[in-house]
Order: sequence, then structure tokens, then C-alpha cells
Amino acid sequence: MAKACLQECRDDVVRVARNREPGVTIAQITKDFGAHPMTLTTWMRRDDIDDGSKPGMASEQSAQLREANRRIRLLEQGVEVLRRAAT
Repeated sequence: MAKACLQECRDDVVRVARNREPGVTIAQITKDFGAHPMTLTTWMRRDDIDDGSKPGMASEQSAQLREANRRIRLLEQGVEVLRRAAT
């Protein structure tokens, strides 16, 4: 639940930054929302990658890769336990 709320907040800040009036800076927006300008820049870059306007690995693909790597580590640990038990 908290992660979904955090994502909604990030999406709101990115939307405000993208639709800002001319002359309004990223620094002003981040000050209003209590974030660091580099954080907002990173969120905007991630949003561009996720919607396909910039090349890169989308958030969903990145999450799937992390999960696959986690499962591989667990399986490798299981194999090691079995290997030690067999000797």
C-alpha cells in the first residue's frame, strides 16, 4: 500500500513538473514538494523510459530482472546445500 502511495506521489510531482508554467524551475517545484532537484530529474528520466520516449529498461522489466536474479541466487544456494550434503 505504501509503495503504491509513494508511486502516486512521484507521478503527481512529475506531472506538475512537466506541466509547469514558463519560468518555473525544477528547483522551485522540488522546494514546494520537499524533494531534491536531482531526485525529480531522476523521476522524470524514469518516466520517459517507462513511456517509451527514451531508450532504456522500463521499471517493470527492471523489477522482473531483480526477481529473477533473486530466485537464481536462492536456487544456487539450494544446489550448494545439496552438493555439500552429498559429499
